[in-house]
Amino acid sequence: MSFKHGVAGECRAITSSGGLFGDFFASQNGSTFAKNSLLDGRARRLFDLTRRACQAGLYPYQLPLEGRSGPWVEAEGRRMLMLSSYDYLGLIGDPRVDEGAIAAVRKYGTGTGGARMLTGTIDLHHEMERDLAAFKGTRAAITFGSGYLANLAAVTSVLSPADSVVMDALSHRSLSDACKLAGVTVRRYAHNDCASLRKELESGPQSGRTLIVADGVFSMEGDICNLPELIAIKQEFGCHLLVDESHALGVIGPSGRGTDEHFGVSADGVDMWTGSLAKGIPSNGGFIAATQELSIYLQHAAAPFIFSGALCPAAVGAIRASLAILRSEPERVERLRSNARFLREGLRDLGYDTGMSETAIVPVMLGDDVTTARFAGRMRELGIAVTPVMFPAVAQGIARLRLCATAAHSTGDLEFALDVFRRLRDTVGLG
Repeated sequence: MSFKHGVAGECRAITSSGGLFGDFFASQNGSTFAKNSLLDGRARRLFDLTRRACQAGLYPYQLPLEGRSGPWVEAEGRRMLMLSSYDYLGLIGDPRVDEGAIAAVRKYGTGTGGARMLTGTIDLHHEMERDLAAFKGTRAAITFGSGYLANLAAVTSVLSPADSVVMDALSHRSLSDACKLAGVTVRRYAHNDCASLRKELESGPQSGRTLIVADGVFSMEGDICNLPELIAIKQEFGCHLLVDESHALGVIGPSGRGTDEHFGVSADGVDMWTGSLAKGIPSNGGFIAATQELSIYLQHAAAPFIFSGALCPAAVGAIRASLAILRSEPERVERLRSNARFLREGLRDLGYDTGMSETAIVPVMLGDDVTTARFAGRMRELGIAVTPVMFPAVAQGIARLRLCATAAHSTGDLEFALDVFRRLRDTVGLG
């Protein structure tokens, strides 16, 4: 099957992300993908798919925004509704967040001149980490350059090849990579299936330590882990538990504190909370929230803390300002929840499959990659920017659009989106 212009013959060619690749795919570029070349046969499929998408005007990624992100964005010289942004709380562009970043630059400059372990720590880092720990309900927190690095640090600093990880089948790629780097034995249990987890623990190795790993909110499905049962199983089997809160912080729980607040359980039931500071919190960085003992250990053992440049002052100032807003305005979380419900129920009423979604992440399951890419292209033509998620990010046959509701969307914005989905539903056989 090949990419062609249009959905059901309607879609004209669109700009391929502003000519991101120039004329690379317009002509033969001499790539051989020979066995001994730097890019071998494994790269061939990626280049073939990208070439076909660009030639059809349907390359869906790296859309260059011409201003700040928000519910509406400027891109390709026109205004579009943004429906796949991780800015869950609608804080990008909030003047208080901007001022927090600007004030930090005025005082500290644009960088800190080193890694955190050496000369790169400023007092604002410590203040921000205290704020973060207090918000998450832990004794301490430590921050890194990204959520990806936080997960690498959490697993590689604590575990050794003698240990094992039992991971939810849909946990984030960064956690899988962390396990590879740590050299641990990895087993996966069926998604959100605690009976499957129990079976893996009962049949697993008896030596070494075992870490259970799950996401609080799963980034592709939009559903929530069963935290109370995970904690109970952890205690029963004498394991440890890591939960990635990247898509849960600011999103679930009455005040946005995350998965523990959503279920009304103590944060102490989880050994390591990890997460991103570039989603609900509109900045950069990642974190591990844990005991003070573990935090002190990580400061002296975690390679991403010791050997990476410190978070820049602007990012730290923005994080502090965002946490302050979230503490004082929990109604943002309720508005986010209401918008997600409106979008999800509206799509279901139109006949779309939104999978297991119960949060601000609302997948629209379309099946094959070609249909999904074409559908995303058609939506972009009609003024909506959406992200298609296709193989290898998900298994073949379960491609989807990944929509994200935010607190900044108005009811009118979401009604506009649903109207476009209504116009396009015949193209995927829902009419």
